[in-house]
Amino acid sequence: MTHDSRLNVVLVRPEIAANAGAIGRTCVAVGATLWLVRPLGFRLDDRYLRRAALDYWEHLDYKVVDGLDEVASALGRDRLWSFSTRAARVYTDARYAPGDALVFGPESRGLPLAWLDERPDQAVRIPIRPEARSLNLANAVAIGLFEAARQIGGMDPGPRARTVV
Repeated sequence: MTHDSRLNVVLVRPEIAANAGAIGRTCVAVGATLWLVRPLGFRLDDRYLRRAALDYWEHLDYKVVDGLDEVASALGRDRLWSFSTRAARVYTDARYAPGDALVFGPESRGLPLAWLDERPDQAVRIPIRPEARSLNLANAVAIGLFEAARQIGGMDPGPRARTVV
């Protein structure tokens, strides 16, 4: 098992290239590794993926694996925080640590109940009003990832130098 200090984002069977591209861009911004669990609903050379990720994809640390068990073996099952609308615990109540992974299911159906039932203490949700079924996957990842990064600290490289014209 590796316990890299980087955060990880795991997309299980992602369906929409534009979401994966936007999530990849967010991972670059935070310095997180992106794990894509097959099957993917798009090809990695998909124009929507490239368009959403712009020129960030070349800076992205990503891995493509055949199953969620591969991620659990690599990082440790206790390091995986599953995001689900069915979870009881709010994502801000979790205590994230360097090397943890935020796991998200497919856009159309979320994570399997069997996976969530395995470790209900590691399942979290983003509270939203009942009128909305769920958030867009890229938005949910950004919310969760920036909270985890805030908690562990060390993500902010400081202000950028500005050029005055």
